[in-house]
Amino acid sequence: MTRQELQSIISTIKDLDQEAMKAARERQASLAKPPGSLGLLEDISIQMAGVTGKVKNTIEKHCVVVMCADNGVVEEGVASTPQSVTLSQTINFTRRLTGVGALAESFGSDLLIVDVGIKDRAPRELYTDIPFSDTHKIVDRRIAAGTRNLAKEPAMTEEQALRAIGIGLEMAQAVKKEGYSIFGIGEMGIGNTTTSAALLSAMTGQPAAKTVGKGSGLLSDAFLHKQRIVDRAAEGCQGKDMIGILAKAGGFDIAAMAGAFIGAAVYQLPVVIDGYISVVAALAAARLAPACAQYMFASHKSHEQGYNLAIEALGMKPYLHMGMRLGEGSGCPLAFKLIEGACGVMNRMATFEEARISDDYLEELRKEDCF
Repeated sequence: MTRQELQSIISTIKDLDQEAMKAARERQASLAKPPGSLGLLEDISIQMAGVTGKVKNTIEKHCVVVMCADNGVVEEGVASTPQSVTLSQTINFTRRLTGVGALAESFGSDLLIVDVGIKDRAPRELYTDIPFSDTHKIVDRRIAAGTRNLAKEPAMTEEQALRAIGIGLEMAQAVKKEGYSIFGIGEMGIGNTTTSAALLSAMTGQPAAKTVGKGSGLLSDAFLHKQRIVDRAAEGCQGKDMIGILAKAGGFDIAAMAGAFIGAAVYQLPVVIDGYISVVAALAAARLAPACAQYMFASHKSHEQGYNLAIEALGMKPYLHMGMRLGEGSGCPLAFKLIEGACGVMNRMATFEEARISDDYLEELRKEDCF
């Protein structure tokens, strides 16, 4: 994929359907309840109307796209978890033995597992070239055996960054083709809290002290070293555009995730943000294609400190506050059910007229905006 091809694809993104959203607001106002009493559930149903162009929506099929890749920066001791865990957990996704795997099984979600650059290969029999041909296999889109060490050189070439974005677009297209109502975006890649923090610092201008967390756990000296690496990487991104920033300080996983977020908007699909890495990828996607943010739905507030900075930059609020910080896309199956409930209220709840309740008592309250 070239820059020109990416821009051509981005130019096809449509704004949300304002007429459908207006009709959804009017229906919400007519439902037999005090206006605004269902809070974010009302907002979700209205946004869904904008995405689909329909006031009433159903969530019938949902999946989590999990981008898996390794990061050369782990050479710097920025992660307490061995790099081999990237491959081990990717294999465990196929067996549904991970956090997102267990939640997906519990809530009836599928997984689309994609190898975009794991250091070591899984057994050959676990790979497939065709998305959704078998959701218990790994789609092989391997770019390289992990990125380079961003502390010493650019993590990837611009060509690799664009290729990763293209893989994300391809997976979003596959989600659309398979008839999914909604999808979420997760990841697996030891060291990707470092790449996320570096990207977030580069995008927002905030220092590592505000974007770096301890990830899965770090001793004090390693944590300070991680902050220094992130600050230097962000400095090296000055003057670069978003693709240049991704190439300098990102990862194959995050670039592919950004592509999938853009793809959701291209194919007019609602898409769910998971935690810290996912929200940084979503912000990168929004910097590349501002219109794509309209199609995003936040799931949960990550415990990682940089999450707030990223979600606020997107102008969004997470739905769930559960102290989660696993990643993988683990918040997505939970959010699917929340969004399904929001649609259920819009579809099934009676209006004042249908419930044979007079709403005259609300007129004066509405005039004074008492809700």
